[in-house]
Amino acid sequence: MSSDAPELIEPAPTTAGPRLLCSILGHETEAEIAAALHHLRHHGAVEYLRLTAPDLERRRLRVRSDGGTEYAIVLPRDQALTDGAVLALDDHGAVVVRAGTRRTLTFRATTVQSGLRLGFLAGHLHWASSFDGDQVTVTVEGADSDYLDRVADLIASREVTPVERTFAGPDVTA
Repeated sequence: MSSDAPELIEPAPTTAGPRLLCSILGHETEAEIAAALHHLRHHGAVEYLRLTAPDLERRRLRVRSDGGTEYAIVLPRDQALTDGAVLALDDHGAVVVRAGTRRTLTFRATTVQSGLRLGFLAGHLHWASSFDGDQVTVTVEGADSDYLDRVADLIASREVTPVERTFAGPDVTA
């Protein structure tokens, strides 16, 4: 082999397993955690673990997040999973438990102009949303008041009407 030829180095095999989550750090509605999650959501750095009711009873389980990351949850006996439990949180991302179906808020626009304003707002705030005729359904990640506060002027002026709320667990308002 000539000394001018680049040396080929094979990458070391990776045997990385699931990311380990060993405790509940708090709940998404706690003020300090809510502020951190709000910032991370704007950067797409929050992963959600969608769990069934029976899974909430477990202390050990493997699960894949909505972002495709595999996690192994190993909790102490004195901690229990709940909707909104935060299992990981740092400057780069967070992992939050979602139980049951997604929580949503549905709004109806009264005019085309108010529908455009509502749609623009939903997009500008990076809300996960869907549109059906004159209605916008927003997936709630955090306190529902965070969403209602953002459209309060549209509701007060009767340009937008909240028409439905669906919740997987208790009404989470901060």
